[in-house]
Amino acid sequence: MRQLRQAGLAALTAPMLVFGVAPAVGLGLGAGAAVAAERAEIREFLQVTGFDVAITSVQSQMKDAPVMLGLPEEEFAQNWQAQVADLYDEAKLQDLAMTMLEPNLSDKMREEAVAFYGSDLGQRLVAVENASHVEESSPERDAEAEAILSDISKTRRAELERLAFGIDAQGVSARAVQDIQVRFLMAASEAGLFEVELDEGMLRAQMATGYEALREELRAANLAHAARVYQEFSDEEIARYADALAEPEMQRVYELLNAVQYEVMANRLERLAPRLAKLRQGQEI
Repeated sequence: MRQLRQAGLAALTAPMLVFGVAPAVGLGLGAGAAVAAERAEIREFLQVTGFDVAITSVQSQMKDAPVMLGLPEEEFAQNWQAQVADLYDEAKLQDLAMTMLEPNLSDKMREEAVAFYGSDLGQRLVAVENASHVEESSPERDAEAEAILSDISKTRRAELERLAFGIDAQGVSARAVQDIQVRFLMAASEAGLFEVELDEGMLRAQMATGYEALREELRAANLAHAARVYQEFSDEEIARYADALAEPEMQRVYELLNAVQYEVMANRLERLAPRLAKLRQGQEI
């Protein structure tokens, strides 16, 4: 049975804000909220928090799609990326995110997030986080991150670990990555991209055997990534960030944001699969 290759996995695990995808069980998180945010307020929220850049970074998974399926890129039309680029249009990605946020993001959640990220510290954090999203991943960058992490104090490492917990308090990022993988593989199977039809139950069972290893891989990679991204911030500033993320309302914000990014990633891949099937057959779409 085909597995998603490591290069493709990197596209799925690229950090959301910093630490990675950590979805809630589903959307509809704010269905009981007294007041939902308006579209203009959501757009401001995206810009202030940097989630607009985070959601646009989903574009990076497109170029790795054949590798994620274990298929050589040469099997597809030469200009296949140009023919599917509309699926990852920046405006379309952000519109998807706003549509999901609109009924779920309460005024209280929005106001608390904007208050923190709109502060001097918050905007400095957003600036480095946004820069990290548009940066190309490379072995050299990963090695640099590992080196920085190995040199930091125990106190600083503990604060970075608090940040990680604040963003993924439920510890579900590994399950999210695996679910995205399954949804893409099943969409590809249904589109006829594989010689043998995949069985979803068997696929999930196979992935479950690698869950613990994936969770540890994500934890280690995200911690090293954070050490590199926040290297110019003081221990006290990182502690303030961790404190802010520990607040109950911010926990709900992150639960929602991560659920949205997770769903956008899976949604785009599911729509990409049948397009790739046509391009593999040499058809223009």
